[in-house]
Amino acid sequence: MTVAMETKCCIAGGGPAGMMLGVLLARAGIPVVVLEKHADFLRDFRGDTVHPSTLEVMYELGVLDEFLARPHSELREARGMIGDERVTIADFTHLPVHAPFIAMVPQWDFLDFLAQFGRRYPTFELLMRAEAYELIERDARICGVRVAMPDGAMDLYADLVVGADGRTSTVRDLARLPVTELGAPIDVLWMRLPKHPGDDRMAALGNVRSGRVFVMLDRGEYWQCAYVIPKGGYEELRQRGLDAFRASIADVVPFLADRVSAITSWSDVKLLTVRIDRLRQWHRPGLLCIGDAAHAMSPIGGVGINLAIQDAVAAANLLYEPLQRGIPTAAELQAVQRRRELPTRITQRMQVIVQNAVLVRTLQAKGPVKVPRAVRFLNRYPLLRRIPARLVGMGFRPEHVRTPEYEPRRNGGHGAL
Repeated sequence: MTVAMETKCCIAGGGPAGMMLGVLLARAGIPVVVLEKHADFLRDFRGDTVHPSTLEVMYELGVLDEFLARPHSELREARGMIGDERVTIADFTHLPVHAPFIAMVPQWDFLDFLAQFGRRYPTFELLMRAEAYELIERDARICGVRVAMPDGAMDLYADLVVGADGRTSTVRDLARLPVTELGAPIDVLWMRLPKHPGDDRMAALGNVRSGRVFVMLDRGEYWQCAYVIPKGGYEELRQRGLDAFRASIADVVPFLADRVSAITSWSDVKLLTVRIDRLRQWHRPGLLCIGDAAHAMSPIGGVGINLAIQDAVAAANLLYEPLQRGIPTAAELQAVQRRRELPTRITQRMQVIVQNAVLVRTLQAKGPVKVPRAVRFLNRYPLLRRIPARLVGMGFRPEHVRTPEYEPRRNGGHGAL
């Protein structure tokens, strides 16, 4: 038997965009239900970089200190190794924000924080193991979704359905929204390697050597690592064997040679198929897509999570009043796309340039890689490092929280989470 439920806004997807939008709308007094198809947020190999633009949103919500009280590391400069030369390409410490650094936080901790924050508001509801699999449409308008849950199906009716279910979005496929593919010539292999005392003084975020690119993210007790490969090159890499793969990692980052044996099988290596695309139209009557569901990003710069959160802030700012009045109009949904499309296009264009002009050339290199002239300038003149810091840390058109705090908190105050 199918049960029915009603709300003002149904958000399919409990990732950064969906959770942030749910919190902001609930905080403004809008009844919202967030659907997350998994039983928890514990999926590895997600983006772990919470950029200054997102940290500023947390400050505007009054929870920055609470968030930073959780375990994290702080990246105040972006450093790398190109061959045997150490370079610094970005300095975040001069950004005009309250937390001028990138917080390295496992994404499940970030999402768990948002879930706990959202539950302070009586208008917020998060349903786990709940997957939208069909759109409900009446009179040429999306008016809800059918949801698969552990104990059966549910029809969830809403004045607005938001697709925030990632780069393989079911919602945008069901809505038949046209997609523009921009292409990506790379894929990424994710893995974890042990972290040893003394690593910090040797480690670099990005490592480039002999046609290989290797990124290391500090997870506290271990390194979350990304190995960049040419698009479709995973099977060829596997055919060379696991020993050759381990040796290639040690060749790029020599101090990891004593621990690459932690990769015991190919099951320890996860393939991320990189794609860059965007919807030509982000909405239909009764439906809006944001985040990766509207524009899949490359992992370059770790900007995807933060661009998605900017979408959520903009959507909340523009739609909370229409939702209070009733059903948002097509023009009001279009306003969200109009607000966020230009920053998306610029960011994706920059990613395409970096992929084609830097990463592809690096992966095709047969001998030692020279430090690019632009990187030499950044390394030589510290003032110039503020430019990439601004582009990566803040992005284009950073959003600010304009939604009011309408409902009182359940716990009666701003107590610790």
